[in-house]
Formats: sequence, structure tokens, C-alpha cells
Amino acid sequence: MATTASLLRFTHYPTPQTLKKPYFPSPLRFNTNNPLTSLIYTTTSKPPPPPSCHKKSTAISSSYTAVPAAERLITAVAYCLPFFNGIQYGRYLFVQYPNLGALFEPIFPLLSLYRSVPYASFVAFFGLYIGIARNASLSRFVRFNTMQAVVLDVLLVLPLLVQRVFNPGKGLGFKLMMMGYNFIFVFIVICFLYSVGFSILGRTPYLPLVGVAADRQL
Repeated sequence: MATTASLLRFTHYPTPQTLKKPYFPSPLRFNTNNPLTSLIYTTTSKPPPPPSCHKKSTAISSSYTAVPAAERLITAVAYCLPFFNGIQYGRYLFVQYPNLGALFEPIFPLLSLYRSVPYASFVAFFGLYIGIARNASLSRFVRFNTMQAVVLDVLLVLPLLVQRVFNPGKGLGFKLMMMGYNFIFVFIVICFLYSVGFSILGRTPYLPLVGVAADRQL
């Protein structure tokens, strides 16, 4: 019994007195201080912390460049061309609803001045198309909006051509022409308000079908 007790004292196995607590052997480590890198038992019970896997986060900053006031003014004026040429389609609505005509009455003096200038519509059209829409030195915001106004003005000529070809008189043909005029006038007014409002805010308006045709021309 004395021999057994002496052997247990020099071994790494737990004695009967230490079995009351759970026994876990210490983890093995290389001793970096020993040049021979011999294996020893260490007394630390916590494993080494894992290497940090967190990457440094990079902040992404975006800058917003506002559209200059001069470009907003040019685009807003460009949409006046199809608006002035499209007011003539509201003749039947002005007769049917006099209050609507009174709403547009402040524009009539300016419209009369515009029509009093010979070939004002053609000069304004080619001035916008050649001088602004096809000018590569200007920004895309100005060029696109000007081209969209030009395309919209070209589309206004088509109903007049259809009217001259069929020349509807009285009856059903005249009623269809009157409904078409009313629809075109409401459409032009909505496009004008929408486009000018977005141009003043520095945002690009996209009219249905018109914006696609204008984008292809740039």
C-alpha cells in the first residue's frame, strides 16, 4: 500500500482525494520560449481567442449634383413650344366650358404675340432642335428635355394632317374630330404641367412613348 501511494504521488493521474471534483487534463501547447519547442502542460483552461475575422468597413459616400438654374429655365421654356401649338385643340372645350377659357385667358396675349411673328413656330422648332437638342456641348438633361419637347410638337401635326385628308363635316365624323381635339388638348396640358414641374425641380420627366423616341434621337 505504501508503494502504491508513492506511485500515485508521482504520476499525472488523479488521486482518490481529488476525484471529488471533475478532472479535465490541461490542453497541450508548444512552449515558444523553449528553443527546443518541447511539449509541456499548461495550466490555462481557456482556449486561445480565435483570430479576428471582422473586416474593416468602408464608408461609401455619394454626392448629388444639382441641376443649374439656367438649365432648368431652358428646359421649362422648351416645353412652351408644344404647349402653344397645342392650345388650338382646346377650341371646343373653351366654347363648351367658358370658365375653362377664362382660366387660360392670361396666356392669350402671349400666344397672340407668338403667332404674330412670321414663321415663329418654325424658327422656334429648328432653334430648339439644332441649337440645343443636337448640341453635344450641353448637358444630357437639357438635350433630352428639349428633344422630348420637339418630338411632342411633331406629334401635334399628325391630327391636322388627318383632318385635312378626311375633312370631316357634320355628323359622326365631326363628333369624333371634336372628341379627338378635346383629348389632345387635355393630354398636352397634362404633359406641359408635368414636364415643367419636373424641370423646375431638376428632375427628368419621361413622357409615355415620347420619351422613348426622344432618347433614341440622342
